[in-house]
Amino acid sequence: MGIFGSIMDKIFHHEPAAATPTPAPSAPAAAPAAPAAPVPQQSVDVGAVLSEMASLKNGGGNYQSSIVDLLKLLDLDSSLAARTELANELGVHVGADGSAEQNIALHKAVMAKLAENGGVVPDSLRH
Repeated sequence: MGIFGSIMDKIFHHEPAAATPTPAPSAPAAAPAAPAAPVPQQSVDVGAVLSEMASLKNGGGNYQSSIVDLLKLLDLDSSLAARTELANELGVHVGADGSAEQNIALHKAVMAKLAENGGVVPDSLRH
């Protein structure tokens, strides 16, 4: 899985902090079910997920516009090498590696790609 796949995994499979598992009632054993048909991916409110994650991490820095802070918020590698790899994955070839120009373009590309994959990305994250 590439870096963008890790970003999607962290956001799309985030468990809300308020969700506490409830014990399931015991049920009689059922016969094995037939293989399920693929389920279409549900929309995920990217803004809400990131906001909740940030509230659990003292604000999360400037994840709304900084690719470095976004990666840190998601507990992913934010090094220059990781951002260069992510830029190559997403086809972002703007400015020099690690430049502000590239980092801004990379953040925009990540948000656009999340939206393409079923994420509901608010305008405030798409600048």
